Parts: sequence; structure tokens; C-alpha cells
Amino acid sequence: MSKSDKALLDVLLDRYGSTFAGEAGIKLSDQPRPLYQLLVLATLLSARISSGVAVAAAKELFKAGYGTPKGMRDASWQDRVDALGRGHYRRYDERTATMLGDGAELLLDRWKGDLRRLRDEAKGDDKRIASLLMEFPGIGPTGADIFLREVQAVWPQVAPHLDKRVLDGAGKLGLPRQARPLAEMAHSGEELARLSAALVRVSRSKKTVDEVKSAAVQ
Repeated sequence: MSKSDKALLDVLLDRYGSTFAGEAGIKLSDQPRPLYQLLVLATLLSARISSGVAVAAAKELFKAGYGTPKGMRDASWQDRVDALGRGHYRRYDERTATMLGDGAELLLDRWKGDLRRLRDEAKGDDKRIASLLMEFPGIGPTGADIFLREVQAVWPQVAPHLDKRVLDGAGKLGLPRQARPLAEMAHSGEELARLSAALVRVSRSKKTVDEVKSAAVQ
């Protein structure tokens, strides 16, 4: 890694390297509860709504006791709508409340509430995992990418998962736009997930790109 690339990496991780799961208070590990919470967050982030609102809505759902598939399934539709509303997730609250209930039911029925079973069914292949994730209501290609970007911190089988948005962010900073050399900049799966989140944030804003570049040369 060049000195300039290391400087960019340090700034990225320091300023923008919190994962979306971390922002939502999810202590991600290879266990059923946090993996399900990440799926919920990916569902919320899939809508055309700010990431801050999606994170706030996830926190409200978990605080209300809907951080497990059983808790989500057993909540009334109105309870889910109300929790989403408290997180200001209002434009999509009714449809999302239905999708979350149906998704929890699917996870319980097909994979016994444990996304590790889904991973094992896919034999750890990220494309097959993405295909199965997209069977959940509200999860399309974007949601599957969000889930995989974050879960690579605890699922080494899927790493590196660096989708187009991540690689676009890297390109804007002059970092490698190919998955393997970019992944080699990270020292662990956790750091790779943090780098991915940072590059997604950077990809959205030229101002942020300029700020990171400027800070890296100081």
C-alpha cells in the first residue's frame, strides 16, 4: 500500500468508518439475533429514505422488542407501524410493517429463525446468499448488498463483498476500483466492513470526497 493510499484509508476509517449496523446499536456477531437485526436494517435502508432515518427506525423497532424474528412476527401490524413512526420512517411505514412481519414469518418457517442456516444452504457463496436474501419482502439487490457488505465482518466466507457503490467511492478517491486489491488494504473482515461503509458514504457526495482528499495530504 502506498503512503498516499494509507493516508486516505486512515482518514476514511477515522471519519466515516462506522458501520451502519454499529450506528443502529447492533453488536454484530455470528449469532441469530444480531444477524436478524442486520436483515431488518438492510430492509429499512433499501427504501428511498435517508440512512439516518432508517437507523433511527431500526433502533425504535429493537427497543420495542422486535429485534428477533419471533418478536417481529408476534407484534401487531399497528405496533410495527408505530415503532417505525417513532423513528420518522413515515412514508413507507405501513408497507414496511407488513414486509417485516412477512419476512420474520419466512425466516422462522424456512430457516428456524437463524440466518446462518440460509448461509449454509447457500454453501457460503455470496451470490447464492444474495439470491436467498432477495426472497425476503423488501430485500432486492440493494438490500442484499447492504447485508453482505456489513456481514462480511463476521462471515469471512463472503469477503470480500465490495459492490458497485463501494468501488465507485474508491474510484472517486483514486483508490483501486477492483475488489481484490481494495480488500487487501483492510487488515480484517471488520475493517473491510468499515471501509465499505465509509466508501458508500463518500460515493454520495463530492464535498466529502474533497474533504477526505484534503485531510489525507495534511
